[in-house]
Amino acid sequence: MKNNKGILLKTGTNELEIVEFGIGKNHFGINVIKVREIINPVSVTIIPNSHPHVEGIIELRGEVLPVVNVAKAIGFPASDTPEKDKFIVTEFNQQKIVFHVHSVSQIHRISWQQIEKPSEMYQGADSQIIGVIKLNGEMILLLDFEKIVVEINPESGISVERLQKLGHRERSNKHLVIAEDSPLLRNLLLDTLAEAGYHNIEFFENGAEAYRFLESIINKGTEIEKEVQLVITDIEMPQMDGHHLTKKIKQNSDLSKLPVIIFSSLITDDLRHKGQVVGANSQVSKPEIDELVRLIDQLAL
Repeated sequence: MKNNKGILLKTGTNELEIVEFGIGKNHFGINVIKVREIINPVSVTIIPNSHPHVEGIIELRGEVLPVVNVAKAIGFPASDTPEKDKFIVTEFNQQKIVFHVHSVSQIHRISWQQIEKPSEMYQGADSQIIGVIKLNGEMILLLDFEKIVVEINPESGISVERLQKLGHRERSNKHLVIAEDSPLLRNLLLDTLAEAGYHNIEFFENGAEAYRFLESIINKGTEIEKEVQLVITDIEMPQMDGHHLTKKIKQNSDLSKLPVIIFSSLITDDLRHKGQVVGANSQVSKPEIDELVRLIDQLAL
């Protein structure tokens, strides 16, 4: 898995690759883009009074990295065969974190259209599941690793305090469309952007819903800039990801003038070119909400 960033995928095809891993008898997945490498467990240094989901820290090629026990984080029992456990070394939200899992099996290439949104019938408000994949007679659950990290360290998430450096804000009538599948992040964005003066916001749970809304405006014969002034999109979303949404907007002559900001945990120096290829006007890594607001001020029609 080392140096996996070169495996795949043309940008904007609405495809992704996931690493399938196991916790107990359940199958879970993580986007390959988040994964730097997979290693056998190494000695962990325990940190006094750390969060109960944090096993401790390890040194990996000169870097000190925290180790999160995924089974504890999702309420599962410990491994029956700890000698077969694996460490998944990840990078997202501008930080590197090691996730301790029970097994790693294979990589799957799938379409975001194959990923179903979890039903409220079987998951509560605190669920860490962001998608369900039916594959080869099995169910693979996509974990919300960002939520797991924010629950451990709330300061790593989006917060109103990040906006204080921008000073007093006037109320804006700009209409923003936001595609974001995480209920937690939708609520945080609503609160923080309201603090920044942006109250006219339309949220959608994935890129497909956002694109249908934009198309409906065009189909009524209305010029898009009279209804919407800017689109903000996450990358990882069921049905249609943010790269594919951006590509469709920029290839539609009636929508192409809309500025699009990609706001995602996956914005890194190595991956920024993916957003550039599909025509994003700008890209910001979560949780840099103050930088997002500066770009909204600059780009909104």
